[in-house]
Amino acid sequence: MDGTPADGTPAGRTGPARRRVRAAVSAVPSIAVIGLALAGPLLAPHPVDTPVAIPYASPAPGLPLGGDQLGRDVLSRLLAGGGELLVTSALVACLVTLLAAALGTVAALRPAVGRAVEWACDVMILLPAVLAVLLVVLSWDGGGRLALVTAATAVGLPYAVRVVAGAAAPIAGSGYVEAAVAGGERLPRLVWREVLPNLRSTLLTLLGLRFVAAVYVVSTAAFLEVGPEPPAADWALMIRENGPGVMLNPWAVIAPSLAIGLLAGAVQVTASALAPRTGRQVVDRR
Repeated sequence: MDGTPADGTPAGRTGPARRRVRAAVSAVPSIAVIGLALAGPLLAPHPVDTPVAIPYASPAPGLPLGGDQLGRDVLSRLLAGGGELLVTSALVACLVTLLAAALGTVAALRPAVGRAVEWACDVMILLPAVLAVLLVVLSWDGGGRLALVTAATAVGLPYAVRVVAGAAAPIAGSGYVEAAVAGGERLPRLVWREVLPNLRSTLLTLLGLRFVAAVYVVSTAAFLEVGPEPPAADWALMIRENGPGVMLNPWAVIAPSLAIGLLAGAVQVTASALAPRTGRQVVDRR
């Protein structure tokens, strides 16, 4: 067998093309959700802080998702409430991935440093994420979003460092890295030129996972009112505010809940689709 598909097209040409098409299709939901979250305030049909109906009004013409606990339009607040969550979560995911890439690779290249980094990560992992966020944000007077980003980055970093260090260890022990060390290459060059380019798949997947984790942490902080404060339009804050009236207008709680889940899921699917395939090859057994 020569490995040529039934349609006569060489496998070497169809594989990358199909992966690009699959990645492009997988990115559509993510682009749509992100675009809607960023452009939502411009599309809101009513002011987000002005009552337009009775409290917990049912869906009606002009109010497709009804009203919230103050009679404000749920659809307008939904459209305006995703931007801050998206930007904050993306910032946290990028910071965690960049710091983990540097620390994890250095830990793999320098075993003495690696033992210290892994010990510190193991200690930090023992602290519950929500408790750590509350400690940092509530003790940082006036910290605002910076305190939340710092806390979310700190709680996500230990897991990410352990993942990157584990993935970088085999590469750090490979022959070409040992040759580069023998050739006198310094640590920064080893990290950025020799090891990290071979961790693209791991880092892209990690970025998606850390975004999902950041959405969880930031949403939980908003739900506990240590992030955005009323009357700000925020998806997690909407869930907390409208919980008591969920039986009167369920959409005031269901709509922001679905939006948070859709945002996290769409970004994770896109990151997985964009990650290069490594470690697996299709073997023709015919």
